[in-house]
Amino acid sequence: MFSEHLKDIAVSLGNTLTERRMTLCTAESCTGGLAGAVLTAVAGSSRWFRGGVVAYANDVKQHILGVDAAVLQQHGAVSAQVVESMAAGACRLLQCTAGIAVSGIAGPDGGTPQKPVGTVWIGWHCQQKTTSRVFLFSGNRDAVRLQTVEQGLLGLMEMLK
Repeated sequence: MFSEHLKDIAVSLGNTLTERRMTLCTAESCTGGLAGAVLTAVAGSSRWFRGGVVAYANDVKQHILGVDAAVLQQHGAVSAQVVESMAAGACRLLQCTAGIAVSGIAGPDGGTPQKPVGTVWIGWHCQQKTTSRVFLFSGNRDAVRLQTVEQGLLGLMEMLK
């Protein structure tokens, strides 16, 4: 279902989280639960993965994850401010020490000159530190979503170093 490379990243992340007695959650928009599916494909992931929220609609981002409506209005759903708030909100909601949040434009439609198709913001919240990064992925919708999950996992691994 997923590439061996992606599975290996998920296994490595799970091992690191287990060693550190940490738990992980996700808040996903453009990936629609794909990160959670990759993580739960790892045998034993229940030791370190607590769950995820698919927040595709902005009102879900607001009412479930606690993203401020003014932040959504000012910056848009595909922004650093929103994914950072989503990641922290998921950690609060699911009582985790680490969270990954994604919001982007997977295509084939929906892009603008300022935010073309393939633009994805990924946010990480880990032990009270929150950061984010923007990516511009290429390929079709599936490729953008898979690249998003991969970079989300790798970004958390980097924070845990």
